[in-house]
Amino acid sequence: MWVTGSVAQADTLFDNVQGITLDEEGRVERFVAVLVGNDGTIEQVYRRGEDLPRDVDYHEDGRGRVMMPGLFDAHVHVMGIGFGALTLDLSQTRSLEEAQAAIAAYVAENPDRPWILGRGWNQELWGLGRFPTAAELDAVVPDRPVWLERVDGHAAWANSKALEIAGITADSVAPTGGRIERLADGKTPSGVFVDAAMELVQQAVMPPRPVDRDLALVEAQKILAAQGIVAVADMGTTIEDWQSFRRAGDAGSLYVRIVSYAAGIDNMVLIGGPGPSPWLYQDRLKLAGVKLYLDGALGSRGAWLKEPYSDAPGQAGLPLLTPAQLRNLMSRAALSKFQIAVHAIGDAANADVLNAIDDLDDTYEGDRRWRIEHAQIVDPADLARFGALDVITSMQPLHQTSDMFMAEARLGPDRLDGAYAWKSILEGRAVLAFGSDAPVEPADAFAGLAVAMSRQNANGQPFGGWRSGEALNFEQALAGFTTGAAYAAFAEDRLGRIAPGLRADFLFVDRDPTMASPSQLRDTRVLETWIGGRKVYDASAAN
Repeated sequence: MWVTGSVAQADTLFDNVQGITLDEEGRVERFVAVLVGNDGTIEQVYRRGEDLPRDVDYHEDGRGRVMMPGLFDAHVHVMGIGFGALTLDLSQTRSLEEAQAAIAAYVAENPDRPWILGRGWNQELWGLGRFPTAAELDAVVPDRPVWLERVDGHAAWANSKALEIAGITADSVAPTGGRIERLADGKTPSGVFVDAAMELVQQAVMPPRPVDRDLALVEAQKILAAQGIVAVADMGTTIEDWQSFRRAGDAGSLYVRIVSYAAGIDNMVLIGGPGPSPWLYQDRLKLAGVKLYLDGALGSRGAWLKEPYSDAPGQAGLPLLTPAQLRNLMSRAALSKFQIAVHAIGDAANADVLNAIDDLDDTYEGDRRWRIEHAQIVDPADLARFGALDVITSMQPLHQTSDMFMAEARLGPDRLDGAYAWKSILEGRAVLAFGSDAPVEPADAFAGLAVAMSRQNANGQPFGGWRSGEALNFEQALAGFTTGAAYAAFAEDRLGRIAPGLRADFLFVDRDPTMASPSQLRDTRVLETWIGGRKVYDASAAN
């Protein structure tokens, strides 16, 4: 249950806890009590045998439960999480027929919605062997426009009514960095639009109102807090998103900490003006930098590869920027000291970002903390460059289990040595930050920890783990969701550990994660979530 009334207004001692955190060297450290000040920061951490303070204003008995740091998701789309909870969700469908049934039911339940919007479909899970078509949507919704994003957000599916409203015809041309899927005649749009081509239909969709955005933010915070996620890096913040965050902050209803990366240079300038914002609302909101896109996703064959796709020899992905454009945009942001995060999934895209960073690193001195988001498919020859160039590698463990078999089909077994290469990245001395990419994957950091350690999905497959040499130990995996994610966002002086001087962001959970197997870790239940000494989620109140 979402809790809004439990606040530490004075010194509060949390004792009788089985506390764990990471120390500055990344090792597990244990404690039995924490003193939280009235400003929501940790004043002292007490280990077994140390004397506890007697003169405190308030006392919270931990009842012997396990306390651990709140989790930091290094890559989410906050509004996408919220709108995903408020619109049609197809992520659990396992066939085209299931999806059609879910769409029909949703349409019947929402007779007044002018557009049917949603996300989450995945033709790979459906075993379809192709993209779905407008005609297959028309079969269930012929009279209202339908626009449904693929699970990765890099393709979308429209029915004929939506195509008509958007003015899409056989003569429509995809913009650079996009692709219009076409029927067998090679001319007629099939109903699926990839990457930049999505805007051809998106521009016709009614935009959400401010009240809709505010409701989506409430829903997103509920989902995140229930999963023990106390802070996120929001990748692709628009000016409209930022204004919603600010309205929540002004109203005192912004609980989850949001480090924003603007959606491109235009939003960066609108939000930040001359440079990144300061921390606002007691370290709950900050504009840190800008998110740039260099390629698309593997599932829609938009990831930019050095060699063509094994299952589509005529395609090598969709570079969204030329090398000169990428460097110009990075330079524009770096001049004003914005942190730069570049989406790169394919090996060609990752190589080009690394080359750009190498080119720019001497020009823009100081602690830049260049970020590459995803880094899913990397040429093994490029892996050591992440550490050599001090590039923060922001990766999402759940993508590995969602994509592993599809990646084998897309690339073939001989091109996967640099795929989802977490251990190699760490051994190259790069900082690894873990996230979920929610709503692309569930905002479930405990599942992410389990995958990082096992390279197996929820069914324990494949046996022994997929390319298991890239698995991590518990401390390395937890660092990705705590200290690594905080460092990646210039927040290590505030967040990521339970230590004096840092914000009192912690969880009570139902097991000791250091003693759990990956499958047990996946089943971890968050009992309470505290942010800044304030309880924002209580599982017991939800029953």
